[in-house]
Amino acid sequence: MSSRGAGPKTQLAGPNSFQLSISEGVATLTLDRAETLNALTLDTYRELRDTFAALQDDPLTPGPLAERAATVRAVILTGAGAGFCSGADIDELFGQMTRMSTSDVLAFARLCGETVLAMRRLRKPIIAAINGVAVGAGAALAIAADLRIASDLARFGFIFPRMGLSGAEMGTTWLLPRIVGLGRATELLLTGEIIDVYAAERQGLVNRVVPGEQLMSAARELAVRLASGPTFAHGITKEMLEREAHMDLSAALQAEAQAQLICTQSLDFREAYRAIVRQRKPRFQGR
Repeated sequence: MSSRGAGPKTQLAGPNSFQLSISEGVATLTLDRAETLNALTLDTYRELRDTFAALQDDPLTPGPLAERAATVRAVILTGAGAGFCSGADIDELFGQMTRMSTSDVLAFARLCGETVLAMRRLRKPIIAAINGVAVGAGAALAIAADLRIASDLARFGFIFPRMGLSGAEMGTTWLLPRIVGLGRATELLLTGEIIDVYAAERQGLVNRVVPGEQLMSAARELAVRLASGPTFAHGITKEMLEREAHMDLSAALQAEAQAQLICTQSLDFREAYRAIVRQRKPRFQGR
């Protein structure tokens, strides 16, 4: 497997359907079917799900990747060639779905959801570096990330209606309204319109737009910055963003108090205090 980005790298044993490398605490996952604009196969869905689960550094998720997951403190998801991801592979998946049993269709839909859930449950920041077209399942993967940096050539489309499918796919009807608001999300999901990156930026769908040749360096700069930060606190922040979506303000404030209590018991909090007192840069350990 090839690797990208600056600095020394260690190749991680794991997926066969995309590239995976690590450098300076950042894991880079590169979808690598450029000839199909990185369309997703069943293997890709499974391996994305399993890789994000392994990167959680969970001892209950064994394997060679899990053994190295503790070194990963931020993740970049991107695509090779001219596209980020054109969605599910038309021939392998949509064609087969017309011949699948209802139980097989349901199993596939659940696999798609499990992939997004593994991303959202990962307590390490995920940056989608969107280098080109991101439509269908590709757009869903982009919004499942925590942050989105896009090339000026990127385009977005939640094109499920064009396939006769509901916009309720891969968590999109839960995630998208939280990012762009209910009105924008409804329009995008009902019309299947493909929008350019500047419209996406205006709507809040992407955090930043950069020239294509600067995309990976910008994504990497942000990822390294996050990886050098308090990973433990980042994980708590991600968890609270998910949990508080279902709470009223009173419950959220109570939960936040508990979250801060947990953070004050961490080594990172103690290191931050020592660094401030000694007027030096903190050396966070993610614990």
